[in-house]
Amino acid sequence: MDAGREAGDRRLRPSPGHGPVALPFALIVVITVVDVHSPQDVHLGPLLVIAPALTASVAGPRTTALAGALAVAAQVSIAVFHGGLTTTNHLSQIAALTVLSALVVFVCQVRDRRGRELVRARSVAEAAQLVLLRPPPRRMGPLRVAWLYLAAEDETRVGGDLFAVARTDRPGSRVIIGDVRGKGLSAIGEASMVLGAFREGAHRYATLPQLAAALEESVARNLEEVADTEHDPGEHFVTALLLDIPDDGSRAEMITFGHPPPLLLHDGRVTVLYAPSPAPPLGVGVPGSAHRADVFTFEAGDMLLLYTDGVVEARSPKGAFFPLVERAATVCGCGPEAAVRRLHLDLVGHVGQEPRDDAALLAVKRSAGHRPPHLHRPPPEK
Repeated sequence: MDAGREAGDRRLRPSPGHGPVALPFALIVVITVVDVHSPQDVHLGPLLVIAPALTASVAGPRTTALAGALAVAAQVSIAVFHGGLTTTNHLSQIAALTVLSALVVFVCQVRDRRGRELVRARSVAEAAQLVLLRPPPRRMGPLRVAWLYLAAEDETRVGGDLFAVARTDRPGSRVIIGDVRGKGLSAIGEASMVLGAFREGAHRYATLPQLAAALEESVARNLEEVADTEHDPGEHFVTALLLDIPDDGSRAEMITFGHPPPLLLHDGRVTVLYAPSPAPPLGVGVPGSAHRADVFTFEAGDMLLLYTDGVVEARSPKGAFFPLVERAATVCGCGPEAAVRRLHLDLVGHVGQEPRDDAALLAVKRSAGHRPPHLHRPPPEK
């Protein structure tokens, strides 16, 4: 445990090298020498407080305390050299420098303690994100998958956007991407509830409408229990998009619960797959309603871009929304990893910084020439 804590401390404050740490101590020497050789009416000793203050910005409490102690010792040496150690002026300077150095060390200790707590919180958040999202493997059957997740809470790295990919026995893959109303830590409970229901139902139900109905029923039953109504008393719901992609053929299905439509990248063109009859968001609709899957063609070499509204609603400094369809056309010939990486750079360049809202992007590409695995059975006995 102590070794892990020390490792976290080292991650918190990278080693600044010898140059920045040596500078405050060099200043102590320079100020002392100049003050000693200055006239009696020139007092440079108060400048020694720069040394511990500067040290605190590049080093820890121990080094800062050492700089403060040397600064006080230098002030005493200056007073002795000028023959006025017991004068009110020099005693006041020594006392003031001692108090200020102690305050700087105290602030440095508080800063480091808060930094260690932040490092531990981030470590816990990273573990929680892995448990919650379970990032899909880069290849699932004929599909290649890449993803991007940006949380509004920088300190936690988790939020209310969600996605998952599950394999079925047909064989095939089912995909979900969703967005909880709200953002940050307050939306994690709802996101985990939706993901749990999807992962359980993806293997159990034979058709996508059956999975959609089960997901809607689970959200209606459990949403009030997991929603953070204390910090977010408004209406709670989840937009979601479900996909069913069999390994064989080029037929795929989708059901939309009020979620932004996916983009299909085919033969250098971008097509927005609008749902003819989207269902209301999860938690708003009536459980037990009939759902109809919308069919689309997803051929070898095609790529799907699934996203949350944090991507398309990201604004530039002038207020313009991020043109995802336009930017998606520039990654038609890329693999999913390269596409996600380029779109991330475009998004940051458009906003000028990381978006302030939760944002998720999932790229799914069907590979050409995929051959499903065959079961090797022993030859029958004669």
